[in-house]
Amino acid sequence: MYKFSVTILGSSSAIPTSDRNPTAQLVNHNDRLFLLDCGEGTQVSLRKMHVHFQRINHIFISHLHGDHFFGLIGLISSMHLLGRSKALHVYGPPELEQILQIQLDVSLTVLSYSLIFHPTRSDIPELLFEDETVQVRSFPMLHRIPTTGFIFEEKAGDRRIRKELIELYQIPPHEIPLIRRGSDFLDSKGNLISNQELTIDPFIPRKYAFCSDTAYFEEIIDTVKGADLLYHETTFMQNRAQNAADKFHSTTFEAARIAQKAEVKKLLIGHYSARYDDLQPLLEEAQTIFPETLLASEGLTIEV
Repeated sequence: MYKFSVTILGSSSAIPTSDRNPTAQLVNHNDRLFLLDCGEGTQVSLRKMHVHFQRINHIFISHLHGDHFFGLIGLISSMHLLGRSKALHVYGPPELEQILQIQLDVSLTVLSYSLIFHPTRSDIPELLFEDETVQVRSFPMLHRIPTTGFIFEEKAGDRRIRKELIELYQIPPHEIPLIRRGSDFLDSKGNLISNQELTIDPFIPRKYAFCSDTAYFEEIIDTVKGADLLYHETTFMQNRAQNAADKFHSTTFEAARIAQKAEVKKLLIGHYSARYDDLQPLLEEAQTIFPETLLASEGLTIEV
């Protein structure tokens, strides 16, 4: 089974606090690193957590509120100053490309690497990235400005060969990929060994859904359905439901209801208003509806 984890780099909403940075998360899938949003202080968090950020090749920005991208140009600049040569792919709202280019132009910065920009749409789901093991898709959120969520979904793998049978039946290396893909095996004595005997089922594909800034929005339920881990912003407790509605944000109850209706395995809440010093009441309130709720906090790593 591939490594698949999420590390919290920032869990605050618009205003950072002394111990919480604005939104940023690091996804590690099969030792490939992906950055979700890049609020102020992201590269400092990466350094504190001893992450070699030159290994990040894909950055996804959900929307153009500053707490989700103000750290991006700093990270891009640091990658340049440290001699990066590998291309960096940035996915985000179309206007972000111009924002980045203006900052590079006025500082007379010519990057040492290629910055490849992929404009996203906030009105329809899109496939943004895929390799042999995982795909990343965007989907619309309900916020004051165009906003997307992102979902990481593993591809179904091949069947797993029983290692002890490789030696028993003297299976040559070139046959192993065929067996993993479902073929039977004819041994040296002419006996046909069934694939069912030789293999076990592949690992069940896992799914991580990242719901950035959004009001309560049931249209995402089918998209995040059954996710192993759902991150959903929870800016306010339920007694400030009107504040949440006015600002197109969500409450503890609303995030928990989405998790419940989508039948996800775990809910991770974050994007807390700076008014909350103690986050335990937010956790307890969400858990009254969805018990498998976790608090996002800087440095926390969750296995998907």
